[in-house]
Amino acid sequence: MTAIVTGAAHGIGRAYAERLGGEGANIVVADIDGDAAELAAHELSKNEISAIAIRTDVSEERSVGEMSEAVITRFGRIDIVVNNASIFNVVPMSRAGFESIGVDEFTRMLQVNLIGTWLVTRATVPDMRLRKWGKVINVSSGAVFKGTAGRIHYVSSKAAILGFTRTLAQELGPDGIRVNCIAPGSTLSEEHPDASTLQMRERAAGDRAIPTMERPEDLVGTVAFLASHDSDFMTGQTLVVDGGSVMR
Repeated sequence: MTAIVTGAAHGIGRAYAERLGGEGANIVVADIDGDAAELAAHELSKNEISAIAIRTDVSEERSVGEMSEAVITRFGRIDIVVNNASIFNVVPMSRAGFESIGVDEFTRMLQVNLIGTWLVTRATVPDMRLRKWGKVINVSSGAVFKGTAGRIHYVSSKAAILGFTRTLAQELGPDGIRVNCIAPGSTLSEEHPDASTLQMRERAAGDRAIPTMERPEDLVGTVAFLASHDSDFMTGQTLVVDGGSVMR
């Protein structure tokens, strides 16, 4: 099997790639940071994981199309797509009241987080259809179910992913393609967190039923499940993985 993980050069995306590679998948590290993607793929290869890096800007249709073609050329198939790339930490965003966020930044947030998810899915699903099986795993956020002040553009983009997931599941179900979503809580995904970041993550742990800091390794099992045959009769669902901060 071959799995594409967007935004996999850093943080949570890299953890997803490591876990899926450990499960035996060929891994495509698709990231706008080409140098970091190459490094991540090299590190995966040292662990006997078949991995390649492709510099990809998910907000650009041509870049996404070239990535999809390169994957098929290299591995011959696409089975799993994890739509993880987003503007948040590595590509930073403003944290401000809704009146203070500029139109350009709000539009860019939607272009990457939402339209990028659509473009990647549109480019990769045709190959899945050939085998009547595939897994699309979208990434939302637990913030959607709370509404986090100062991040209205981010929360709006991630809320849209929920509707995108449900609608796409309806459209692709007849093709044997399952579409599900993971919604992480506040996660210590920064590679070199400063004191203020650590304090923010610790505060987030305070409202959880499991009152501990969330880390990328807390999320990877859910993604591995959604990518596996064990979830073949599940589609259109969102799994909140946040230690019990949000309960629905």
